[in-house]
Amino acid sequence: MQKNILKVNPKDNVIVALVDLAAGTSVHLDGADYTVLRETKAKHKFAAEDFHEGDQIIMYGVIVGKANRFIGKGEVITTENVKHQSAKVEGKTGTLGWTPPDITKWQDRTFMGYHREDGQVGTENVWLFFPLVFCENKNIETLKNIFEKELLYDKASKHQLLLRSLLNGGSGTDLAMEEDEKDTRIFKNIEVRFITHQGGCGGIRQDAEALGRLFAGYVNNPNVAGATVLSLGCQNLQVQLFMDALNDLAPNNKKPIVVYEQQKSGTIDKMLTGVIKDSYEGIKKANETERKPASITKLNIGLECGGSDGFSGISANPVLGEVSDIMAAIGGITMLAEFPELCGVEQELVNRCVHEEDGVKFLKLMKDFENSVVAAGSGFDMNPSPGNIKDGLITDAMKSAGASKKGGSAPIVDVLDFT
Repeated sequence: MQKNILKVNPKDNVIVALVDLAAGTSVHLDGADYTVLRETKAKHKFAAEDFHEGDQIIMYGVIVGKANRFIGKGEVITTENVKHQSAKVEGKTGTLGWTPPDITKWQDRTFMGYHREDGQVGTENVWLFFPLVFCENKNIETLKNIFEKELLYDKASKHQLLLRSLLNGGSGTDLAMEEDEKDTRIFKNIEVRFITHQGGCGGIRQDAEALGRLFAGYVNNPNVAGATVLSLGCQNLQVQLFMDALNDLAPNNKKPIVVYEQQKSGTIDKMLTGVIKDSYEGIKKANETERKPASITKLNIGLECGGSDGFSGISANPVLGEVSDIMAAIGGITMLAEFPELCGVEQELVNRCVHEEDGVKFLKLMKDFENSVVAAGSGFDMNPSPGNIKDGLITDAMKSAGASKKGGSAPIVDVLDFT
């Protein structure tokens, strides 16, 4: 028989509707009977007991909200009768036990990757173009137009063909809309990608330093083969600041980096001429790198938020959590990447930290983030988007408790700030 309701954790006092439940529907779970008092859409939750004003709402075994009025057993919980609340965490309260999964069938698995001189292995082979300051965005766009047209032979996409048909008086249906599957790229082992931004000058010096560390991280990423960097010359994010950040992160970096500073080049034309020649040589060399087998222990998997709904925390996210635990057991790395998605589950994460100082650092980072949000006139309680709420995520803590399931249950070995 199809299951129509679910209690995620034995400690929970709310129940998830797996299908739409009409008012008056009787349901049964774990030896208890419930009558749904109001229509409850799939992904939403109803009360497993009577709540009085101020009572805590528990889901995933943690506090995800509090009742702001009486809620009868069987009544759907909404943004009208429940407000955001999360547990207060002061520090580590214990160590969570972990039983590693059986990795017998995974330990000899490999993937085809791009091997870097520092021992990292990428799943892609990318040459990056980026500016150190927004003043160079136009030159990056110029280079993007030049390189993409020549390296891809200016192959028209199906959307370009559609517009071309309409401009010529057609209906858009008179063309074969399938793209030509033939690979027309000159370099088949390298991608070129272009980044623009609105930083690098203005703001405060710390902004420039953080941006420099961000770009250093991009260059150090195992998916990146090399980079072309444009500088104006007078901005806060100086070339040396970026290079120092890269040296701090990757002191043995051997990746080619083409750096051009406009104010030292004389004219834009002269600079672009040099950039194109030097970048071409770098891209041509990077194209010679081919995929080779690598152990899956070389994988570093980023776990970040997607389109969350009321089922994410009981379906897709726990599956990723299983993958995360397998990777941890086998010696790979996964990264639970978004602090804003961890409000309400701090205690579990602190208790999973191998080193106590990492737990302290994590709590400080969460507090700093919360303070910055409050300073901007907002708060964690304002996080769920209209789409989240429509699909059953009515508080930030509820959303975070489900989101954190991507990180599995393995011990946490490090806590890193952004950049």
